[in-house]
Amino acid sequence: MGLLPSPTLGVSSGSPFYKAPRGQTQRPATAGGEGVVVIKAQKHRSLERNREDGLVRLRELIAAAAFVPTVRRATKPSRSSQRKRVESKVKRGQVKLQRGRVTE
Repeated sequence: MGLLPSPTLGVSSGSPFYKAPRGQTQRPATAGGEGVVVIKAQKHRSLERNREDGLVRLRELIAAAAFVPTVRRATKPSRSSQRKRVESKVKRGQVKLQRGRVTE
């Protein structure tokens, strides 16, 4: 079976793809050499349905590569919350100290 011609996917500098080879690291099994993505579609009997299936999977692959997770910013607990935490720990420790045997 020969290779079918496919439209070229251009990448503009305005799209999120120009920044990162993130899409290349997402699924290295589908990435061939020189940035070529190979999608094998043999699920259906007809050529047209296989092409549609392949294009749907290509769109999903591009959408997954375009997703940039939000960066988590570390926050410092407020001074009052730190004080409350220490006070509750001290109080809990006092409760535990009183659990010992009663000796009279």
